[in-house]
Amino acid sequence: MTTFIYSAAASADGYIAGPGGDMQWLRAFMGGDPDPLLEKMIPQVTALLIGRTTFDGDDPNAGDSKKEGAFEGRWEGPQIVLTHRPAEGAAEGFTFTHSLEEAIETARQAAGTDGMVHVLGADVARQCLEAGVLDEVLLATVPIFLGGGTPALRGAKRSFPLEVVTRSPNGSTCHYRVLR
Repeated sequence: MTTFIYSAAASADGYIAGPGGDMQWLRAFMGGDPDPLLEKMIPQVTALLIGRTTFDGDDPNAGDSKKEGAFEGRWEGPQIVLTHRPAEGAAEGFTFTHSLEEAIETARQAAGTDGMVHVLGADVARQCLEAGVLDEVLLATVPIFLGGGTPALRGAKRSFPLEVVTRSPNGSTCHYRVLR
């Protein structure tokens, strides 16, 4: 069965992007010791499901040809973008979909039956939670208060209980299972 996982780095006050979608705040916290939970997850990811805001957004590694892209440039594979806005020009390696159902099915097929779809974007994660397809969450807490921006989960109309699967040795990253 295909696993859908949402992972993000969030500030201590729960924001995954600063005001205006700024991701440059994250640069100061990159390049240290690798997080074992993230390192374990990356090779399991077989497809990405990306929201349009994330697709259009700020990459903290923008301009660095070796680190720009998913997982600091260490990942390649099918990338599905959920959007209601048509894409301007062809984006190589990306498939654009216009409904959640289509995006989920396209990602599921691209990932394979034993694959893992990595969900990128707070709004798409919320939609996947509400649709009952999100299985896991990997959330890294970064020691900074941003004071505003994009919350880790935006627009949810209800709560979603999680169960801790494991924590990184330093406790900053937590892997959760979504309880249904």
